[in-house]
Amino acid sequence: MTISRSLTSFAAFVALVALAVMLTGCGATSDNGGASKENHMDAPESTAAVYKSNCVSCHGSELQGRIGPGTNLQQVGSRMSEQDIVAQIEQGDGGTMPGFKDQLTDEQIAGLAAWLAGKK
Repeated sequence: MTISRSLTSFAAFVALVALAVMLTGCGATSDNGGASKENHMDAPESTAAVYKSNCVSCHGSELQGRIGPGTNLQQVGSRMSEQDIVAQIEQGDGGTMPGFKDQLTDEQIAGLAAWLAGKK
């Protein structure tokens, strides 16, 4: 009977520790005075799906850029207008970024451009 109680108490302790560890991740903060980390992937679901399928391999899951020069998109709306972003997506940059006019619909391009233009 004592062994059974010990095992039950130990199992409860382990469960409590596991719960505490899981809950610790829920309140994660950044180094900006306790405010939560900015979420760069706040796109509408359909736009997020297009981005993940076509853009994430070069521009990263947090718009941080992964390969090539100038691929960080976290504040692209401060550098480019929505129309400029549309042109960039359609035609590419003549270097590292290919054009996507033949792979994406006009609606998909417009959705990406509108979302990215808001990144300031």
